[in-house]
Amino acid sequence: MVNVRAIHHVTLLVSDTGRALRFYQGLLGLEVDGSRPDMNVPGAWLRVGVAQIHLLELPDSQRRAELPEHGGRDWHVALSVMDLDGIASLLETAGVAYTLSRSGRRALFCRDPDGNAIELVEITTRDLELQ
Repeated sequence: MVNVRAIHHVTLLVSDTGRALRFYQGLLGLEVDGSRPDMNVPGAWLRVGVAQIHLLELPDSQRRAELPEHGGRDWHVALSVMDLDGIASLLETAGVAYTLSRSGRRALFCRDPDGNAIELVEITTRDLELQ
């Protein structure tokens, strides 16, 4: 029997928590989870359904390696969305570049202000029922 059931959280390193929150909370609409304890380091926890994204602000958290243009060729977090076209429109309005999935799925890849790759995958209400 498999004991691992779901992703609890993913931690992303950021250089400026406020700037990261403008992307994740302001643009993508994720809700801040106020249960984050005092960790003596800036950051925030964001709710993504029953999972979380933990933003952790660390000095010199900028990656120095050259990033591939397509986020699907990099480490990334994949988030389920109900309206991919709506998300694409929000990204375009905000000036956030993205590339479409090369797998043929209804998905796109973008980067947050710190260069972390984010995949946004369209799901249906039927997909939700199967979870």
